[in-house]
Amino acid sequence: MPMARTDGDSWDITEGVGQTALGVAMARAEETTTECPLFTDPYAQLFLDAAAERGWKQPPPYMIQRIRSIGGYAASRTKWFDEFFIAAGANGIQQSVILAAGLDARAWRLPWVDGSVVYEIDQPKVLAFKAETFRANDARPAARYVAVPIDLRQDWPKALRDAGFDPSEPTAWAAEGLLPYLPAEAQDLLFDRIHLHSARDSRIAVESFGAGVFDPEYLASRREQMRRLREEAGVSDDDGVPDTQDLWYIEDRTDVAAWLTEHCWDVTSVGSTELMTRYGRSKPGEVDVALPRTAFVEGHLTG
Repeated sequence: MPMARTDGDSWDITEGVGQTALGVAMARAEETTTECPLFTDPYAQLFLDAAAERGWKQPPPYMIQRIRSIGGYAASRTKWFDEFFIAAGANGIQQSVILAAGLDARAWRLPWVDGSVVYEIDQPKVLAFKAETFRANDARPAARYVAVPIDLRQDWPKALRDAGFDPSEPTAWAAEGLLPYLPAEAQDLLFDRIHLHSARDSRIAVESFGAGVFDPEYLASRREQMRRLREEAGVSDDDGVPDTQDLWYIEDRTDVAAWLTEHCWDVTSVGSTELMTRYGRSKPGEVDVALPRTAFVEGHLTG
């Protein structure tokens, strides 16, 4: 079984939480090669190849099957955040912060307005791997790019300001695939800090993991699905491949939309199933119990 999360734990791209970024890269690489992709990410495969050169081995077939089974969700999520940044730029925001950026390549692949700067915060080893991969492939960002290598449980606002971030300017913040990897108290602190560093007209996009995500029956059904996949593949439960939820902090936490509303952000929210229907990745009324029970929350600071 994987080791439990601990205070102050860290990871490289091929370890623990870092491996989840490679899973996202796999999903984005697959979407890019489909007949009618929601987006194209030519860098996703570069990351996978670079990780393989480090000795990383692709997940076993049953895990690849699992990743593909939520491919429509992953593609819809990526598209939604893409549109958020493009709309922010169209509304005059030139400063963006991607929290727990992982192998996000938006600073390289999106059409940023002139003068845009993109700050990425993540574990030092993760950002170093990304920088090495881009450098090896002579890939240049489409906006001014600033890496901020620090754990989000540490004093990242100071590191961000030291890197040139200007809290007096409107900012586009993004938290994608992040919140369950933070303890509940750390999530509250994260949003307190974001709010403190957000000027009027700032915007935020969050993949929100509400109470339904941590429902015991739902988590048990996810684990049972993984058990069946392993059983069908003829492998044991201790094959060394972590179940994502073993990397989560399973704790009651603040509702993101409610928190933002209470702090003077104008909020809109769309559920994952509705979002997939919007992008043609799910039929109206269709429910897949394996898909994450998340909501995509967008806020605009008007107060």
